Amino acid sequence: MSLNDQLDDLIKYWFAEDIGDGDHTSLSCIPETAMGKSRLIIKETGVLAGVEIAKRIFAAFDPELKMTQYLNDGDEVKPGDIAFDVEGKILSLLQTERLMLNIMQRMSGVATVTRKYAKCLEGLKTQVLDTRKTTPGLRLLEKQAVKIGGGTNHRIGLFDMILLKDNHVDFAGGIENAIRRAQDYCKAKGKDLKIEIEVRNFDELNQVLAIGGVNRIMLDNFNIENTKKAVDLIAGRYEVESSGGITFDTLRDYAECGVDFVSVGALTHSVKSLDMSFKAV
Repeated sequence: MSLNDQLDDLIKYWFAEDIGDGDHTSLSCIPETAMGKSRLIIKETGVLAGVEIAKRIFAAFDPELKMTQYLNDGDEVKPGDIAFDVEGKILSLLQTERLMLNIMQRMSGVATVTRKYAKCLEGLKTQVLDTRKTTPGLRLLEKQAVKIGGGTNHRIGLFDMILLKDNHVDFAGGIENAIRRAQDYCKAKGKDLKIEIEVRNFDELNQVLAIGGVNRIMLDNFNIENTKKAVDLIAGRYEVESSGGITFDTLRDYAECGVDFVSVGALTHSVKSLDMSFKAV
């Protein structure tokens, strides 16, 4: 399911969660016909993400709200920058404020961290990948934010790629069983899925190279020296991904080993939201 397909249902759920049977604070003190304007003000240096989602949120709640946009998704921002103004019923502005901010702050936090990692890899072929370590229910938004920040999406879920990790290999009874069964499954089900396999050491790597039939090899918790050796052994026959224990400080060192991808769970699993506010003008 694409983000666009899922978004309408998500927005309905988000509003139901937040508003319930009514925003009684606003309803008690703001006249139904009162009109006003609010402004999204950036309070922290980073990368803006979620503007397009904000448009959908405002339009879903009150199609008569009018947004005047000054900044776009992917723009680098600093304190005091104004992303957009929104005019319309004050009740609508108040009831959409927190939902819009929650989404934009989270997405901008992900995009900001991703931009930092992507810039670290400038000049190299290596791409930084996200993972499935995402907030349940927000995966597609967080993965969209990774793309806005300059990263690349790994698989979206369990359905769009076969990734044979250590547990799959162990439960299947070894490297060869796991690969052969994955190949047979794709053939039997008529699935055109890429197959990636995780290896933990050179013995497993050599088994994969002898068996073949995969698209990408993930080097799990290989140090930099062993990553270089592994890349030389693979010799361009398969895509190579480094994963596990890689920090921002070691990111470029791994990339310079010649890997095609480095996957980083930190892009989504422990991100600080970017500070911004939606203030009455």
